[in-house]
Amino acid sequence: MSRSASGPEQSFASSATADGNGARECLHCSVRHLAVCSALSCDEVQALEQITTSMPVPMGATLARSGEPRAYVYTVTEGALRLVRTLADGRRQVNGFVLPGDYMGLSGADQHRYDIEAIAESRVCRVPMSQMRDLRQRYPHLERKLLQRACQELDAAQDNALALARLQPPERLADFLLRLAAREATLLGRSSNRVSLPMGRGDIADHLGLTMETVSRTFTKLRQQGLIALPHLNVVEILDSAALQKLANDEL
Repeated sequence: MSRSASGPEQSFASSATADGNGARECLHCSVRHLAVCSALSCDEVQALEQITTSMPVPMGATLARSGEPRAYVYTVTEGALRLVRTLADGRRQVNGFVLPGDYMGLSGADQHRYDIEAIAESRVCRVPMSQMRDLRQRYPHLERKLLQRACQELDAAQDNALALARLQPPERLADFLLRLAAREATLLGRSSNRVSLPMGRGDIADHLGLTMETVSRTFTKLRQQGLIALPHLNVVEILDSAALQKLANDEL
C-alpha cells in the first residue's frame, strides 16, 4: 500500500513503495531476521504493511527532536542513525547508534528523549504508535518479541555503562569494535573481520566519553599493536580477535 509520509519528517520524506508490493518486500527484506516483524507470519506482515510507510532519511537529516511528542515507531532498514542528547553545559552525548534491523520506540516516555539524526543515507519503516499498539494486542507474539528486544537493549545499555566506567581508552574502543563486529556478523549471517564504521571519529568519541584526539590516537595504537588494520577511514579490519577480546574483557 503506497502512502506519503507526513508530520515532522515531511520535508525529506518520499512516498512509500509505489508498486503496491510492500508486503512482499517486507517478507524479503534483508534485515527482517533482525527486526521485530520477524515474529509475524505472512498474513500478519500484510496487516503490518497496511499501516507502514517506508521513507528515506537523508544523511544529516533529523528524524525527531528531543522533547517532541512520540507519534511513531520506526524500524531502520538501511543506513545508520545516532541518538544524541545535548547536556546543560552544551556538551553533546551520543547515547547510541541505530543500525539496520533496529527498532526505535521502546520507551515509556511520551516525548522523544534524544535527537534522532541520520549519519548516512538511511531508510526507515514508520508506523503510528496507536496502530502499533493495536497490532501488539492482536498478536501477542509480537509483544513478546518487543519485550525480548527491550531486554536486549537493557543488557546493551548496562554493558555500555560498564565500558564507559573503564579508565583506559583502548578497552572502551576494543569493546565498541567487538560489539559492532558481532552486530555485523548477525546482519550478514556469517562472521567477518571487517567492520563498517558509518559514524565518524567525533561520534565515537562522544559515545565513549573520550575526545576525538584520544579516539584517533587509540585507533593508531591498536593498529601499531597489530590488533586491527585501517584500510579505510570508515572500515576496520580485526586482525587479532582473541587479543582484542582480551583487551576488552580485562576490566570485567
